[in-house]
Amino acid sequence: MKNAYAIEPISAFYIFLAANVLAALFAPIQDCDETFNYWEPTHYLSHGYGLQTWEYSPDYAIRSWLYIAFHAVVANFRRLLPRSDKVAEFYFVRYILALACAFCQTLMWRAVCLALNPRVGLFFIMALVFSPGNFHSSAAFLPSSFAMYMGMLGAAAFMNWRGGIKTSQGMFWFAVGGIFGWPFAAALCAPFVLEEAFFAMFSDKERFFEAIIRLVRGAVSALVLIFFDMAINSFFYKKAEIVSWNIVKYNIFSSTGGPELYGTEPWHFYFKNLALNFNVWFVLALLSMPLFALQKTFTKSTETFQSGLRTLVFLTPFYMWLAIFSLQPHKEERFMYPAYPFLALNAALALHIVLGAFGNAGPTSLVGKIPAKLKLLVVAAALLLSVDIGLARIWGLYSGYHAPLALYDPLSSVGGPGDSVCFGKEWYRFPSSYFLPRDMHAKFVRSEFRGLLPGEFSEARTGFGFWSGTWLPTLGLNGRNEEDLGKYVDLKTCSFLVDTQYPEQQKSLGWAPPPNEPDYVADTKRWEEVKCVPFLDAANTPFLARALWLPDLDVVPERFRRKWGHHCLLQQKR
Repeated sequence: MKNAYAIEPISAFYIFLAANVLAALFAPIQDCDETFNYWEPTHYLSHGYGLQTWEYSPDYAIRSWLYIAFHAVVANFRRLLPRSDKVAEFYFVRYILALACAFCQTLMWRAVCLALNPRVGLFFIMALVFSPGNFHSSAAFLPSSFAMYMGMLGAAAFMNWRGGIKTSQGMFWFAVGGIFGWPFAAALCAPFVLEEAFFAMFSDKERFFEAIIRLVRGAVSALVLIFFDMAINSFFYKKAEIVSWNIVKYNIFSSTGGPELYGTEPWHFYFKNLALNFNVWFVLALLSMPLFALQKTFTKSTETFQSGLRTLVFLTPFYMWLAIFSLQPHKEERFMYPAYPFLALNAALALHIVLGAFGNAGPTSLVGKIPAKLKLLVVAAALLLSVDIGLARIWGLYSGYHAPLALYDPLSSVGGPGDSVCFGKEWYRFPSSYFLPRDMHAKFVRSEFRGLLPGEFSEARTGFGFWSGTWLPTLGLNGRNEEDLGKYVDLKTCSFLVDTQYPEQQKSLGWAPPPNEPDYVADTKRWEEVKCVPFLDAANTPFLARALWLPDLDVVPERFRRKWGHHCLLQQKR
């Protein structure tokens, strides 16, 4: 008899794909690292110019050109199709990322159904597709998202023992995510490898050697990947570089301060962040291990020791990742991306256990005396509330922060080759050169920011003439986040300027703009408005209205209303 919770793999794939394509279309760029460390180098490979961060300086070489090249190939393919422009290339790359993510999610979902239960698989789908976390990560051009994709493929291989144990295959996929994407994500492989080693220790000699062979094959595949990555990056940097090691060295053994130069957060940062992005599912994920222990302790089960231990292994990666990164001083939301599928898995299993306890409670117990329809209503209401909260946050993020992706379309008609678009205090909201017409460059004017801004890839053609900017020495880049005055241009040279005006701030008593951040929008003698888009004034919006979408209606009390600014593209008057 077919399980009532079972769905067809193609249906699961379409569900994941629909959620991911919506993210590709509407998700704002959450982190300026995505723009400057990934979109801009891709733009350089595809169009010959772009902004360069210190990480791509051959002096540091802590970013992989192989990872960038994958996406540049996809962007260039879009140029062969009808109605191609740079914005179309940007979204085409996002669509391919959404497709790849959906494929990986489907494979992990299938492994969950086979290894655990179709009902757990159904909850796994729900935990992902309705979560703001998936909206952020599924189509993001970030190594942590790529590591998330590969982690799902690796987990699917480790979890599904049908057709044989696939340890070497699982290690390969985690290695792909770690070496080509983000090296720290390979640590998620550890519980599965330890599981293999544990069972090998208690196996006969033949199975022991089979396990050793699988582990050796996985390790050899990782070494081959490292060599391939080193070869490609050596072509771009013109010297032998193991980028994955450079990343680890900078983040752990740096003598200049490492990532802590860019800010630190308290230990509970990720707990708050995951509560926003997964709401009820995050709570269930935290409770999954205790609930599983209670289930094993107080209920009779036909489950073998091996299957029980395997379930414990499946639950471990999320806890391990959360603990490790909560202890790191420097925290960013994207660092949690590789663990999102494991969070969804833990939450799905926890809900499965809770529903099992509800359904199997004895008639004399307190839970057993509750009518079945009432229990169903409580569970359905909780899930519906979770979905509503997730959708409210997704819509709130889009409506509040989509302006940078909707601002630049007039440039194709009012601008021309050689024009520059300048950024002051809004430098970190620049969505990438893909939104600027051909031969129009992004520049920076001085603001109150005193860290290091990106420079520009050299457009010289030397050596072989292929992307010489990837290996030519660069000036003004450093790994200490120290300001370089050479990154700024004179305001007079700016054809256009992007600025945000916040009326609520200007209402404050005694408010005056900082010396290097005047109200350019109000300076109508020098600037004329080309386009303005509403932008959430997060500093003056109450927490609840920032966290979730709330309608801008008079019936909503003032303390719950969102406050708005204007994100504007300005043209300098001649």
